[in-house]
Amino acid sequence: MAKPFPLNPKHPERICWGCDRYCATTALACGNGADRTMHPAEMIGEDWYLHGDWGIELPIATDKVPQGN
Repeated sequence: MAKPFPLNPKHPERICWGCDRYCATTALACGNGADRTMHPAEMIGEDWYLHGDWGIELPIATDKVPQGN
């Protein structure tokens, strides 16, 4: 099973998004010296997943409020 694809990661510039390895930008394993693949949020914006057919299951919104201790 593939890793779930994050919609809006905190620091997308630190990771290559080209495959399921999610390599650090300083240690690309499959790029053979190429540059990293940018996250769609870096190119399109935070609402990138709302436009087009990305084939990603969106998180289900719930009415439950998290309980804080």
